[in-house]
Amino acid sequence: MNPQYTSTAKGLHWLMAPMILGLLTLGFYMEDLPLSPEKLQLYSWHKWAGVTVFLLVWLRLFWRISHRPPAYPLSMSGVQQALAHAGHGLLYALMVIIPLSGWLMSSAKGVQTVWFGVLPLPDLLGRDKELGKQLAQLHSALNIALLLLIGGHAAAALFHHLVHKDDILRRMLPARTNSKI
Repeated sequence: MNPQYTSTAKGLHWLMAPMILGLLTLGFYMEDLPLSPEKLQLYSWHKWAGVTVFLLVWLRLFWRISHRPPAYPLSMSGVQQALAHAGHGLLYALMVIIPLSGWLMSSAKGVQTVWFGVLPLPDLLGRDKELGKQLAQLHSALNIALLLLIGGHAAAALFHHLVHKDDILRRMLPARTNSKI
């Protein structure tokens, strides 16, 4: 088995990582802004990027299912492998659930999502102010969970690289060449 991820898997990982971190940063920044044209524009950009990440995660899931990732090093215990597998599963789940919660929240608040200002997406729920507030709280809590999980993911990769000195981090870095697409 090839000891590294495919170029496509690496590309999707490193395309989505800054997008997700940017979405988290923008989301937490704009949350407490007073209502203004700037805030509305930021929300539009946030939604556009969120829909884009939502579409990319489906492509990424398809790629991961159709192209098995490299096996974990034999030096990793069964518990470590189970934790790594669970962490990846949670990351993927949150990358699907968070955009959905934002879309549901927008629908419940009566603010349609229009991708790049051109393609209106259907509302998933009827207008319900109280439900919109609850979904906003859920969306925020899920994003905090994602931020913590990303921190754990990065810390684990660095721990493997610096302490165990194994190939976990290097096999995902874009600098490594891979003949497989």
